[in-house]
Parts: sequence; structure tokens; C-alpha cells
Amino acid sequence: MKPQKNNHRTAGAVQKKTAESSGMAPEIRPGQSVELLKELHILTREGKLNQDSRRKLKQVYHLFQFIEKLLQELPDKEGGITLADHGAGKSYLGFIIYDLFFKTQKAGHIYGIETRPELVQKSRELAARLGFDRMSFLNLSVAESAQSDELPDRIDVVTALHACDTATDDAIAFGLQKKARFMVLVPCCQAEVARRLSEHKALSLSRTPLAELWRHPLHTREMGSQITNVLRCLYLEASGYQVTVTELVGWEHSMKNELIIARYLGQPKRAAAQRLRALLQEFGLIGLLDTRFTLPADNGEPSLA
Repeated sequence: MKPQKNNHRTAGAVQKKTAESSGMAPEIRPGQSVELLKELHILTREGKLNQDSRRKLKQVYHLFQFIEKLLQELPDKEGGITLADHGAGKSYLGFIIYDLFFKTQKAGHIYGIETRPELVQKSRELAARLGFDRMSFLNLSVAESAQSDELPDRIDVVTALHACDTATDDAIAFGLQKKARFMVLVPCCQAEVARRLSEHKALSLSRTPLAELWRHPLHTREMGSQITNVLRCLYLEASGYQVTVTELVGWEHSMKNELIIARYLGQPKRAAAQRLRALLQEFGLIGLLDTRFTLPADNGEPSLA
């Protein structure tokens, strides 16, 4: 008696066979816009995946899975979910989020914030061709967007993927002002703290072995980057957010691979505010209290206005 074959297939296997029979790469999710993937150079003009684009698609899904979980946590509300993507560039991230999530929602809106007008115009044209009518692209800096009438008073999710230098801090300030439920940040080049370390040489530590950490310019830059992100996390915690720091593995082959996810809990941490102030004092950066990390002198807690 011949053993019976196991005819059980997982949903994923069935989906793969269907995709293959239709000529579509099995990695592509059902319902995805093929035209969008071609515009993003994930698919070739013939709609195929090569080795490089397959790796790029994997990276896209890896990033999206973090954001999708947050979007699913948000309650239904009139007008739907709002998301602001800062330093949008070609709006790579915004388009993927819209295609994989917002497209199936009855409401909701994505705002792409970008300073280069030619990229803003191209994004507008692509959104029009794709029928992504709940996307807006604004030719503004991150700081300017906080005062713009073109955005609503409340934004649910703030993203900033490789926003350069202080633009990440501006995105955090934007999120605080808009009372964002979530912030997803991948900081990029961070020169402000490194400049101040070079200028002041962290005077309180200059006579200790710790001064060796920024004696060389390369180390100063890397130390500045690490200190900046530590300060940002403390500031978010002091502002009532729960902060998770992880790696955004493989994204754009960049060394700037730190992913900061902030979830608003409404419970400002006094201890985080105190540590923030202490670190600024220790590294000779106390002046940042007046520019980046506003802590009222009376209680050491950040302003949530």
C-alpha cells in the first residue's frame, strides 16, 4: 500500500504558487501596486525581481512591519489615521505605507514633508497617477511644518527616516506639538553635539581619561552621534513616551542604522528629565536646554504644550 501524499499547503505556499502562475514575483504581497514598485525601482520595467531588488523589497517589508504594528494599535476615529513623514525625499516610505495599509482604509491621510521642490512635485504626480488621493506633499522644512496650516492640529504617527542632523530633533518637537501617539525615527548625520563637544571639550571632563573619547575628530563625531540619541530618548521619556531602541537591519546599507520607536503613554518620567539635565551639564551641553530640550527650571520636567 502506497503512503498517501500530504496535500496540505500553508496559505503562504498557495499564495506563492498563485503568484508564480500569474507571472508575479512570489514576494510581492497581494494587492500591491506594481506601478509603484516599478517607480521605486523594486521591480524592473518587466515586473520582475532581480537579486538586488529582492533584497531591497525585503528591507522595505522589514521597515514596514514596525510601523504596521503601531498603525493597527490606533483606534478608529472620524477622519482616520494621520501620519506625517519628515525628510520624505522621494516619499519612498510614505508610498509604501499608503499602498500596504492606508489604501484599504476608508479614511486617513499621509503628509510628506520635504524641502526639495522637485521631489515634492514628482511625488504629487506619482500619487495622482496611482490614485493615492489621501496623500499630500508639502514643500516645507520640518520646523516650518509645525506652524503650517496645511497640516491638522493632531498627527497620530510621526516618521523621520534619515532626517539629517537637527531635523530629527525638529521632528520630535513636531510630534510633541501635534501630540503624536507614535514616533518612528531613524536618525542620520548628527553634527550639532559633535560641534559643541569640539568647542567646549566637555570642560568638566577635560582633565579626566574620558576626554580621550573625543580627542580625535572621528571619535568626536561618533561620540556626538551616540550622545545625541541618548539625549533624544531621555527627552522622549521625560515627555511621557515609552522608548524602544533597536537596529533597522539592512536599510540602505547605512551605518546610521538606529531605530527609535516612541509610544505615548502620558506618564512623563521625572527621573529621565533629571538624567537629561545631568548629562547635558556633564558634557558641557547645558545650552541645549534652551534650544532642543526645553526643561522648565521649576521642576525639571519638559514642556508638553
